[in-house]
Amino acid sequence: FRARIGDDGLPQAVDMKIATPSVIASVFSRAFPSMSPAGPDRTMIEGAFDQPYDIPDYRVIGHKAELTMPVGFWRSVGNSYGAFFHEGFMDEIAAVTGTDPVEMRLKLMANHPVAVKAVEKVAEMSNWGTLAPGRAKGIAFTISFGAWVAEVVEVSEEDGAIRIENAWCAADVGRALDPRNVEAQMMGGMAFGLSAAIGEEITFADGMIEQTNYDSYTPLRMAACPNIEVAILENAPHMSGAGEPGTPPAAPALANAIFALTGTRLREMPFNKTVDFV
Repeated sequence: FRARIGDDGLPQAVDMKIATPSVIASVFSRAFPSMSPAGPDRTMIEGAFDQPYDIPDYRVIGHKAELTMPVGFWRSVGNSYGAFFHEGFMDEIAAVTGTDPVEMRLKLMANHPVAVKAVEKVAEMSNWGTLAPGRAKGIAFTISFGAWVAEVVEVSEEDGAIRIENAWCAADVGRALDPRNVEAQMMGGMAFGLSAAIGEEITFADGMIEQTNYDSYTPLRMAACPNIEVAILENAPHMSGAGEPGTPPAAPALANAIFALTGTRLREMPFNKTVDFV
């Protein structure tokens, strides 16, 4: 990822190159061996090429990486890693220019009122700009599956380890037919994304996967899960999905919060390879 910054401190050009296996091609080769997927796999660059940031020169290129290991779908598919890299990079731009991450996003999203309202709402919920001693917050935004989702994560440091204190989510799904279910899905999606960010990893030895169950592939445990608050908005013109959009902003919001607290920029998951968690 690279960017050119204008005199106003905002990105004038952003160039992103993402190399990844094609989930669609991998799944098709196993499930429908006689068929070939039609056209390029847009999931390779979801969460990066389709975001509501008005940047004059904006290019995202997907490079299909041919790997021998099979890959498949998981919650939010390409939006997960696409959002992690995209929103982490947006935070890097804000840090380099000395711009508040919320204010920068609001300026870049000015022509997208649904996005603006989601960011403003999560900033209000999290009391953005006000910090308790020894704490920091990070923000991320992603539109996926038609839902406009902004999330903030608050962290603290305890004996050199990171604790996730609180998390907030403002999700605009167009129309919430079952608000309590939408709220639960956003909470679950956020917990799923935080789990992947903190410590979930698949590794190989002698051609075999080393993680065989949840004792070695560790999701977020209840004791480490933050308090999660969700606001459901209904400003978008179309009804959206709710089962997956809570996941993409979680990892970058956590990474951005850790950077704000420690100055350590995380560009690789899981984060426990770089920092310790309570």
